Amino acid sequence: MASRARLVFVLAGLALAACTTTPPRKPQPVDRSLAHIEAQGDGREIVMYSLGLLDVGYQFGGNNPEAGLDCSGMVRFVYKNALGIDLPRTAADIASRTRPVAQDRLQAGDLVFFNTQGKPYSHVGIYLGDGKFVHAPSSRGKIRVESMNLPYFSSRFEGARTVFAQGK
Repeated sequence: MASRARLVFVLAGLALAACTTTPPRKPQPVDRSLAHIEAQGDGREIVMYSLGLLDVGYQFGGNNPEAGLDCSGMVRFVYKNALGIDLPRTAADIASRTRPVAQDRLQAGDLVFFNTQGKPYSHVGIYLGDGKFVHAPSSRGKIRVESMNLPYFSSRFEGARTVFAQGK
């Protein structure tokens, strides 16, 4: 009898606990649509070349699509092949050799930097327009398009920079 009462008590406790738990949050859909991307000139070349790398696998230190690319390797590869521009190897070095641009003045082909490792300019992507950028995320990832408005990226945004002359 005591075990039956204990079972009823445990089941009642579980039922009450189930009623008081927070329901799991539904993941917010990520808008990766490219329908509103507008790019001209060199920015268009950069955008087109970077979109051709979508789904290439991540490889730390990678600098070619066959072996995989990391974030700075992707940026270097795109700029070298699309425009013949040699950029440094790391995101921080790329940032140090490019010019700042205000976030509200970003144009397709500009670079966006994030603090993802507790240090400035530790991650870089290529701005596409319409609040989106392409990047090579960390291990087990593939090159993909993300929104600058995602909380992960908006909270880690470090700044934007450009290799283009003023007014492109």
